[in-house]
Amino acid sequence: MTHPAAAPTVRQVDPRHRYEILVDGTSAGFTAYRDRDEQRVFHHTEIDDAFAGQGLASTLVRNALNDVRNSGKRVVPVCPYVAKFLRKHDEFADITDPVTPEVLQWLDTVLTR
Repeated sequence: MTHPAAAPTVRQVDPRHRYEILVDGTSAGFTAYRDRDEQRVFHHTEIDDAFAGQGLASTLVRNALNDVRNSGKRVVPVCPYVAKFLRKHDEFADITDPVTPEVLQWLDTVLTR
């Protein structure tokens, strides 16, 4: 008898600057960010190949964006997946800021430290 898989859970791992999605307690992927004042700049999203095709990236990003909203911050979608998600989900338009050359330069500096 097989047991149904538990619903995936999303947790923020602040020391690692990411949200992770877990399936049955196993990390299935993450979306990485850095905070810039009142903005949360998302720069990379990745789902492990073993978990591909299950809609986990969408679940992960939706949960992360809801957390950003609840924290009072704004989103900057440098990550192509987060940008694509936001184009399809205009309910987050009110907390989304554009990607600017200044943000990209700042992110490059932060990530190369």
